[in-house]
Amino acid sequence: MKYKAAVVTISDKGSRGERIDTSGPALVRMLWETYDLEEIIIVPDEKDIIADTLKRAIDESGVDLVVTTGGTGVSKRDVTPEATAMVIDRELPGFSEVMRSESYKITPHGIISRAICGIRNGSIIINLPGSEKAATECLGFVLKAIPHALAKIKGDPADCA
Repeated sequence: MKYKAAVVTISDKGSRGERIDTSGPALVRMLWETYDLEEIIIVPDEKDIIADTLKRAIDESGVDLVVTTGGTGVSKRDVTPEATAMVIDRELPGFSEVMRSESYKITPHGIISRAICGIRNGSIIINLPGSEKAATECLGFVLKAIPHALAKIKGDPADCA
């Protein structure tokens, strides 16, 4: 059985059709073989809209993994981490720590990311940067850990090796 996934791009310009989203499609290409892609969405940098989108994808659409791209930086409109914090039950700090640490090895700007990752109702939400390059790099750093984390979150009783 494949887990279900959604890709949510957070971009004011993208949501208005003023910028072509490249990070969302790149993430879809990374996920499509392993996950059933249920939703590919672009929403504006609005905390309540982002939070509602995350909740709907998990609670109504039954998505197991939601990856977001965009809104994780330090500009005034970057509110993805705050929206994610509003909807998660528990944080997964190791995912965020690895993404920042590995990104820093590529660019000192990697530590500017405020991305958080967490669990909501048996599903995982992962915040990724907005640029295609950074988003795919960061997802690549944690991609292999996601299926095991999902299995454990969903109650897999097997011992961890």
